[in-house]
Amino acid sequence: MHEMSLAEGILQVVESTARRERARRVTRVILEIGALASVEIEALRFCFDAVTRASLAERAALEIITLPGRGWCMPCGQEVTLAALADACPHCGSFQVQPVVGMEMRVKEIEIE
Repeated sequence: MHEMSLAEGILQVVESTARRERARRVTRVILEIGALASVEIEALRFCFDAVTRASLAERAALEIITLPGRGWCMPCGQEVTLAALADACPHCGSFQVQPVVGMEMRVKEIEIE
């Protein structure tokens, strides 16, 4: 389950930022995760809850914004919406679609006290 290592990485970013800002605690973390990032959202929520125990982010609300996936279809030369990495082009049916957006994951915002 790579969501545990993702949650640990998120906590490192959050705690580093909170300490730099001399925060007493983190109340909310907002993530942006692309639809093609291969992240199981509910597993990430579970792991985030586990790794934040006894940290500055304990009981912090986790908000996740899912960004749509887009890819470039090589045969028809169009940018298309993708729900998953293995999706075919909705225009021509080709599987030669190069993902261009939707594989990212970032901490967008941290609320602190």
